Amino acid sequence: MGTHVLSLRIDGNLLDRLRTHAAKRDMPVQDYVLQLLQRNDFDERVQTAEAESARLTHWPTTTPTAPVPAATAAGHGQLRPSQRSMGSRAK
Repeated sequence: MGTHVLSLRIDGNLLDRLRTHAAKRDMPVQDYVLQLLQRNDFDERVQTAEAESARLTHWPTTTPTAPVPAATAAGHGQLRPSQRSMGSRAK
C-alpha cells in the first residue's frame, strides 16, 4: 500500500491547538493528526462491528420450546421439587 499526499486548509487557532497537543506528545503535527484520524477510523469500525454483532445475536431461535407440564403421570397435582422452590420464590 502506497502513501499519498493530503493538503488541508486549517484555521489558525485550530493549527495552534494541534501544535500544542502534538508538542505535549513530542510529535510532529502531521503525525499527531494522522494518529487522530486513525483512531477515529478505528472507533467507527469497532462501532460498526458491534452494531452488526448485536443485530446478529437478536435473531429469533429456530428451536421450539415445549411447555413444562405442571404434574407428572405418577403423581397428579404434585409439584416436582424444582417447581415447589420456584413457587415459594414467587410469593
